[in-house]
Amino acid sequence: MTDRRALAGMAALAICALPLAPARAQVLEIATDQSPVGLDPHIATAFSTAMINSVIYEGLTAIDRDLRTVPGLAESWTVSADGLTYDFKLRPGATFHNGRAVTPADVIASIARVRDPKTASPLASRFTVIKSVEPVGADGVRMVLDTPSAPLLAQLAVLAIVAPEASAELARKPVGTGPFRFQAWVPDTYIALERSPGFWAKGLPILGGLKFNIVPEAATRQLGLAGGTYALLPAIDAATAAMLADKPDVQLMEVQDLAYSLIGINVSKPPFDKPAVREAFNLAIDRSELVQAAYFGRAVPGGPLSPALKEWALPNTAFPCYTPDPVAAMKKLAEAGVTGKLKLTLNVLGSVQQVVDVAQVVQAQLNKAGFDAQLNVQEAGRFIADWRASNFEAFVSLNGGGPDPDDYFGRTYQTGGATNVFKYSNPALDKLLIDARASSDQAARKRMYDEAQKILACTGPTVNLAYATVFTAVRAELKDFYPMATRSLRALREAKLAK
Repeated sequence: MTDRRALAGMAALAICALPLAPARAQVLEIATDQSPVGLDPHIATAFSTAMINSVIYEGLTAIDRDLRTVPGLAESWTVSADGLTYDFKLRPGATFHNGRAVTPADVIASIARVRDPKTASPLASRFTVIKSVEPVGADGVRMVLDTPSAPLLAQLAVLAIVAPEASAELARKPVGTGPFRFQAWVPDTYIALERSPGFWAKGLPILGGLKFNIVPEAATRQLGLAGGTYALLPAIDAATAAMLADKPDVQLMEVQDLAYSLIGINVSKPPFDKPAVREAFNLAIDRSELVQAAYFGRAVPGGPLSPALKEWALPNTAFPCYTPDPVAAMKKLAEAGVTGKLKLTLNVLGSVQQVVDVAQVVQAQLNKAGFDAQLNVQEAGRFIADWRASNFEAFVSLNGGGPDPDDYFGRTYQTGGATNVFKYSNPALDKLLIDARASSDQAARKRMYDEAQKILACTGPTVNLAYATVFTAVRAELKDFYPMATRSLRALREAKLAK
């Protein structure tokens, strides 16, 4: 009869001899508050979509944690002296998730798709300056512009390069070149991604996959993180962060947001077409009170540019209408010919609790200053559909930003801009934005964007409210991860689980 102790010893030796499971076999469990409406990067640009797409797709360039433009799918580029010709060299070995090598034709097709009016991409107006795109050999792309564009390299980071043969199904079956590839989507439950074995950066990603669990209840997300069910809660608000602050094995990270809360106003609907009415909105809002009430003090009152853009953003003291004055607001309404209280409906993005909190504070402030505001809280799909169709008097939501002022202003406020759902048109502002985009003189651009901020702050079609501190909560075992002001999860390509 075999000695049991000998068998046990042999088993122990065998176990010790087995290789440890590599970190890349591990799946990172992430909890998010809402399901994306789709994953087509050229059409769906809401935060819930962009967060997931940031690890599925890549642009020719990328934005790093310091908001610098760095190589993406293009390993290098050169720009002609006149600023009109850009030559990009694609990375060797870059492949789509379907296994096909990336070619210059794919870059050309992706740019054409975004620019095609039939696509109705909210990114389109960023790239109207492109005159032509052509291949240069087997791995080069030449882009010729009508006029110089100072923000172009940074903005190419959001133009995902997609496989044309998969474009019809990108909303539900994304095919990109990023570190993780699509695996499964169970509606309102989870989206699973797996490590892309063909990713061009050798040895990356380290994680075996990502699972985005759709968990609408904040308390459930908090308990799941504290208990180890989830290892990452991205882009959480101050209230959730406060609940997790003293939990063992939980780390809170923070970054100044580029995105902002706002009231958007449809200036094609009287009396909102009158600048005095839009100024009355601003005078009615007490941004400092809003920050305390809706953000627990973890935000800054917002001007037209995020304070994260330190070289560009003017202080709020530059905008007289940012001093709250309900009496002055009512006088502005009277000046615009409004008699009695101005009735309006605010559409509210109801899938984000912080937006709902902001809307409730805004409603109370407006109603003390000559308005009669009612809230129409909508689920994400309905809100986005009404937003895209300009089917609103006004709304409360979040707008994204970027590392260059043109990311805030060009497509949003310029006449005909791809996200100018406000129907706003101001020839003087248009000229400033066009000239600033074309200038390579940083000081001149600064002067022009200063003037643009002054135009927009008080009588533009948006009432900028606040820029939050964006918190990210992680389990202690998640290593080499950092949050980004863009809300991108790009850092997950190098992250690992130490367990």
